[in-house]
Amino acid sequence: MEKFWTGILSVIFVGWAAAVLAVPAHRSLTYADGETGLVIFKGKTHQQKCSACHRNGVFPIMRQGAEVITMQKIEQGDQCGACHDGRKAFGSSGNCNRCHRPAENH
Repeated sequence: MEKFWTGILSVIFVGWAAAVLAVPAHRSLTYADGETGLVIFKGKTHQQKCSACHRNGVFPIMRQGAEVITMQKIEQGDQCGACHDGRKAFGSSGNCNRCHRPAENH
């Protein structure tokens, strides 16, 4: 019976920990394949639950590289554009340097 409760508590804890932050504050994801420069997704500036982004129409699969990110999709309100629309967060239009960095400036 003790193993049962230990297992249940472990599942609850892991589920809670995974739901706290999509990318922890001390981590970042680097996207180097963009045609307009390197993009570094910083956990420190994107502190929210995984489900805020990992849902249909945004990023349904929780794995870096599972979906090709394009400016066209962002400008249509998909992917990063679901938040970066000028209302929830700064808009993508005219703010290239807020996300895209030359390789030597990372």
